Amino acid sequence: MSRSAAGYARIAAAALLLMACASFGAMKGQALVHWMDYSTALEKAKKNPRLIFVDLYADWCIPCRVMDASVYSDPSVAAFLNNRFYPVKLNAESQDSIVCDGQKKTVKRCYFDVWELSVLPAFVLVAPKGLTILTVSDSMSPQEMQSLLSQFLVKEEEWIKR
Repeated sequence: MSRSAAGYARIAAAALLLMACASFGAMKGQALVHWMDYSTALEKAKKNPRLIFVDLYADWCIPCRVMDASVYSDPSVAAFLNNRFYPVKLNAESQDSIVCDGQKKTVKRCYFDVWELSVLPAFVLVAPKGLTILTVSDSMSPQEMQSLLSQFLVKEEEWIKR
């Protein structure tokens, strides 16, 4: 390949890389899971009872970003969460006030004091009345998340009554 042909090949490769990055950035902006505000989820759950799935993250948490990119971007997981749960995403370090287990606290205090969590990523399953059912601290694959969500639904009827 001549020197100018090699230069054109590098330019073409760089252009393709830029287009791929732009496409990924556009896809990343379109969340598949319809995350909602925690108080909105509680209100909806009172009117139409469903379990509330709370994903806790922090901006510095690399495994949380991996979960966003690989698990919550999976169409099957997203459909499961959107159709069977009220999905909520909360920053574990937030100073915003929420009501967790009947106590008004910051998200950070709910994370540590009420939900007794200490690592991320973490998930909290909340009953429609706002009481915590269980917490999970773990990274997982899309298949593991689907399995976990399916297990939650086995006890859904009992847990919704809490």
